[in-house]
Amino acid sequence: MTTGFSSGSCRFADYFVICGLDTESGLEPDELSGENFEQSPLRRTFKSKVLAHFPENVEWNPFDQDAVGMLCMPKGLAFRTQVDCREPQFHSFIITREDGSRTYGFALTFFEEVTSKQICSAMQTLYHMHNAEQYDILHTPTSPPGPEVQRHQHSQPRPVLHAAPAISRLQRFNSYDISRDTLYVSKCICLITPMAFPQACRKVLQQLHQAVSSPQPPPLPLESYIYNILYEVPMPPSGRSLKFSGVYGPVVCQRPSTSELPLFDFPISEMFNLLGVENILQLFTCALLEMQILLYSQHYQRLMTVAESITALMFPFQWQHVYVPILPASLLHFLDAPVPYLMGLHSNGQDDRTKLELPQEANLCFVDIDNHFIELPEELPQFPNKLEFIQEISEVLMSFDVSPEGNIHSSDSQAKYRGFRSVDMVSDKRNGNLASPLNSYLLRENETIARLQALVKRTGVSLEKDASSNKDARFQCDEEELKMHQLNIQVREVFANRFTQMFADYEVFVIQPSHDKESWFTNRDQMQNFDKASFLSDQPEPYLPFLSRFLETQMFASFIDSKILCHDDEEKEHTLRVFDSRVDKIRMLNVRTPTLRTSMYQKCTNIEEAAIEMRVAKIDHTALHPHLLDMKIGQGRYEQGFFPRLQSDVLSTGPTSNKWTKRSAPAQWRRRDRQKQHAEHLYLDNDQREKYIQEARNLGTTIRQPKLSNLSPSVIAQTNWKFVEGLLKECRNKTKRMLVEKMGREAVELGHGEVSITGVEENTLIASLCDLLERIWSHGLQVKQGKSALWSHLLTKYLLNLSACFFVCRHIQNISEIKTDVGKARAWVRLSMEKKLLSRHLKQLLSEHELTKKLYKRYAFLRCDDEKEQFLYHLLSFNAVDYFCFTNVFTTIMIPYHVVVVPSKKLGGSMFTANPWVCVSGELAETGVLQVPRNTLEITFECQNLGKLTTVQMGHDNTGLYAKWLVECVMVRNEITGHTYKFPCGRWLGKGVDDGSLERILVGELMTPSTENDERMCRTPPMQQSPGMMRRFVTISPNKLNTGQIQEGVGEAINGIVKHFHKPEKERGSLTLLLCGEYGLVWALEQVFQHGFKSPRLFKNVFIWDFLEKSQVYFESAEQREVTPDENWQTRVRHFCRFMRAINNTSRNIGKDGKFQMLVCLGARDHLLHHWIALLADCPITAQMYEDTALIKDRSLVNSLIRVLQTLQEFNITLEASLVKGELT
Repeated sequence: MTTGFSSGSCRFADYFVICGLDTESGLEPDELSGENFEQSPLRRTFKSKVLAHFPENVEWNPFDQDAVGMLCMPKGLAFRTQVDCREPQFHSFIITREDGSRTYGFALTFFEEVTSKQICSAMQTLYHMHNAEQYDILHTPTSPPGPEVQRHQHSQPRPVLHAAPAISRLQRFNSYDISRDTLYVSKCICLITPMAFPQACRKVLQQLHQAVSSPQPPPLPLESYIYNILYEVPMPPSGRSLKFSGVYGPVVCQRPSTSELPLFDFPISEMFNLLGVENILQLFTCALLEMQILLYSQHYQRLMTVAESITALMFPFQWQHVYVPILPASLLHFLDAPVPYLMGLHSNGQDDRTKLELPQEANLCFVDIDNHFIELPEELPQFPNKLEFIQEISEVLMSFDVSPEGNIHSSDSQAKYRGFRSVDMVSDKRNGNLASPLNSYLLRENETIARLQALVKRTGVSLEKDASSNKDARFQCDEEELKMHQLNIQVREVFANRFTQMFADYEVFVIQPSHDKESWFTNRDQMQNFDKASFLSDQPEPYLPFLSRFLETQMFASFIDSKILCHDDEEKEHTLRVFDSRVDKIRMLNVRTPTLRTSMYQKCTNIEEAAIEMRVAKIDHTALHPHLLDMKIGQGRYEQGFFPRLQSDVLSTGPTSNKWTKRSAPAQWRRRDRQKQHAEHLYLDNDQREKYIQEARNLGTTIRQPKLSNLSPSVIAQTNWKFVEGLLKECRNKTKRMLVEKMGREAVELGHGEVSITGVEENTLIASLCDLLERIWSHGLQVKQGKSALWSHLLTKYLLNLSACFFVCRHIQNISEIKTDVGKARAWVRLSMEKKLLSRHLKQLLSEHELTKKLYKRYAFLRCDDEKEQFLYHLLSFNAVDYFCFTNVFTTIMIPYHVVVVPSKKLGGSMFTANPWVCVSGELAETGVLQVPRNTLEITFECQNLGKLTTVQMGHDNTGLYAKWLVECVMVRNEITGHTYKFPCGRWLGKGVDDGSLERILVGELMTPSTENDERMCRTPPMQQSPGMMRRFVTISPNKLNTGQIQEGVGEAINGIVKHFHKPEKERGSLTLLLCGEYGLVWALEQVFQHGFKSPRLFKNVFIWDFLEKSQVYFESAEQREVTPDENWQTRVRHFCRFMRAINNTSRNIGKDGKFQMLVCLGARDHLLHHWIALLADCPITAQMYEDTALIKDRSLVNSLIRVLQTLQEFNITLEASLVKGELT
């Protein structure tokens, strides 16, 4: 052991603070706490003040009196009498500065007897006034109560005893009598520290309180112990343990080394006991996706424990947004913040969740800690390998006797205190509390006996020592404390291992800047730092919903930014260095291709407990022991039950000889060293990285904690203005990202570059936009109605019938599958985007200025005219691209469709006598046969969402005198989205005309919606066309294509199919378009067989199918003559002839071109096309029916064609039912 410390150390604690009642200012109601003044005076809160703090100030951590005062006693002063529970309560808190650095506070709140007669008299006066009010209420006639009384009864539910005399009803409220009761008031002692050591600080504070409540004075004046903890106890060095002296026993704390997980000293088991593994994993997912999280409990320490535990489990990522684990009552308006936040709200004993008014809930995760309950936002993706992950965590917990389901009854003892009656009190053996299990009658009637029994209890102070003696002799800390550290490590390692496995290859996808750092910083918003599309393409499909959203978060972007800024291990911050070392181990152990991902679950094997056991078994450093100070005589006198007034002259300055206090170092170096420690142990960046990364990635997250020191209206207005600016910037960045990604996809379809966005990513971005709109509509809301502020506003306008979005709202309301307001709002946004009307609808919604003023406060985003106009302008850019975000998401809803058959204007319209029918097919489903009225040629029907429409089968029953019909096209309109598809035909349907077909399969194209000036900025190319081919062949007649162009056409068609199968399965779209659409595979092979085809002079209508039928006859006769070159030839011939017979024998009335199309599709499906081309090229019929220059007779060109078609063999081609209905399957 050593007693010397290096100059690199710093203080264990920066300040010691005392908060409580200022007797000079008297009782001041805490108006900001939101208390109901109908409560009895003992249940009200009053303003607390910082009575003293030592030292006065330290340069590296300026004392923030307002913040410390608020967080030490967040609910202000509390008063009790001798019949109430007065058990001391410990809680911790955190102060986050504007630069992101953190300071921790640890507070112990206890009760002292009020000795001021003025305070007691004031409380008596308040009770007289209160009793008079209650007496009036009780004597109110039994007629229906007025609204004020109803409101009172709602806030203070108490049964009215109508049969009892008035005096007994009055006594019900008379719970303080100055002549009979002893009044107690809360006081708080607090340590402010640069790092979080809650276990050590709790022991220090409890021993200080025990010293003043004990019948015997402490060995030394309290100033000696406080001086020691402030000036003579250093921060334990990294990887070392430290022991120092409390009032009654030693205190041990230890700090992890640079190769271990960062410092975390809160009991993580408490969080699992309170919530259970399932709830915690859901909460963890919400935190990773940066949703708004509100923790709710009547215990401040539970709020802090859960918040700190969840953020610690995020390693190596850091929460980047507003972080206020304990939200003071005076800052409840901050729940209006339209940004991601993690806040803790004191429940004040209110169990009814429905009475809690929250400004916004659309994207809120509400965690009721005391009741083991969590309320999740909608559309929350599942964490990867959730079940296996829960199983692994549960195994660790059970090994420490912690139930994975949590202990629902863990708060029972606290619940008993709600009545604050003596029969419910328990004694606190750890800190000598005055509480005693005597009944209320004994305490009222004989206080002397009560004090004697309390004295007997306090003489059992040795119980603390007895408990501490129950520890392993090897270790210098309690067995329970060691167990806590071991459980913390194991659980954190399991969580860290998940990220190590998921992001084992993340470095491969980091995009390093191509120019200097300064340019990179300047243009950070416009640059991507991670190849998300490539990373996601390597992930197992079940991971995608979560990972696609996680990659869009601020915490992931900041993590990658810090990676880019570090060139070597020395520059890396502690978190990144530890994570990268674990990734390296994983990659060495799992010898595999770096980008090969599997969904196989790999348990954590890297749990190292030896380091912490060694540190607590052998203490590395021991601090100086407390000693007598040069104090004035007569001061510091001990008085049992009262915390003394400390001598400020001995506590205001520390020793000047200790180098580790760094008094000689300039303040800026102390500050820099302090921030370096935060970077190492609290996940914070150093000065330069913090500055650049936060400025470059500032998406409205500059406010990490509300400013506690100044709550003036101007400061609140400035805070809200920052929110408005942040929302506008976030909107600009989101719309730009979505537009660039979407247009990038269109550029790929036009033949430029590679696709950079998948459907999963697109859906993630749109969901993120919906969340942003909800936050904008929730900001500054006067009165919340329902969980979705946007839908509530839409309904208000809808009911007034003033909006052009009336029909969109009606459609959404008619969709029975959407149950919640949040779901309806998101569906409305998606539908408006698909209709290219989002900006216009929102502009109409906000055009009613009087309605907006009525619904929103002056500072709300929607009442800032300039920002609102810019916001709508950004949304207008979505009209430049086509979205199917409604159609592709709501796949099971019923949608009305309108079909119109357009006959040729020249021929075959009016005299047509047959009965037509259609069958509409989409990517999701098909309708079946629908009869079309012959006189109108229109039909409207409703069916389950078909998705993007792909084909229309149409035909007629060949009845009547004139059953020949020339159809120009079929038009199909989705009546909800407004999308109209055109299915060109231009062919006859009838026997003895054209190819004799009575039905045809038509492939559709999405029509461009007409606008006022009939122009569009841009649009997605028609779905059925390959734009590259369209450019090449648009000016050339098909009959005049040369062999080079035909080969290129086949190559493009095959290439389109290959690309189709290289996309994720859910992103592929319709294969029918690539097979049968314009310039698809069928069209390309038509060009092959039409090249050099001999045209008869007398009969013009000779089709490719005629050639194939003659070839079939030849092959069958050759088989009968047993002219068989080899067995392979026989097999290919049998397949060809079997398919030809099946198609010819079909019950469908398709023509010769339709039969050729079916043969090509079936051949592609069964990988036979290249065999058939080889057969036909060698067939004698080919020599008869083709010119010598035909492509099919050129051996080298045929071999090239066969090689191209062979590339389809590796793909499993599934045909739409409309193509093969009733055929070979």
